[in-house]
Amino acid sequence: MEESNNRVADCGCRKQSDRYTSFDGIDCDLNARRVMACIERNMVASAGDQPFWKYFMGKRTPRSGPAPDDLFLVHSHINQIREFFEECGDTAALELLAQVEEECC
Repeated sequence: MEESNNRVADCGCRKQSDRYTSFDGIDCDLNARRVMACIERNMVASAGDQPFWKYFMGKRTPRSGPAPDDLFLVHSHINQIREFFEECGDTAALELLAQVEEECC
């Protein structure tokens, strides 16, 4: 058996922790709840007919089966959420969404 198969590359790539190694210290659930609050706030502010967003928010409390967590919903619909925040001109929400995408999705 070759000894090289058990060696770890010393390239420096494993020396810096990132989201793929550890979520330690990142409150992804809180940040996802904050994104959901931004969606709710923008739904109220836009006061238009928004069938998709009503459907989306309804997914939080389904009629049957387990309710998905907010992070799952954000991750599953990140492009629609980004487009909605862009349409609403909500730069703070866009920044938060980018952070959640980078750190947690």
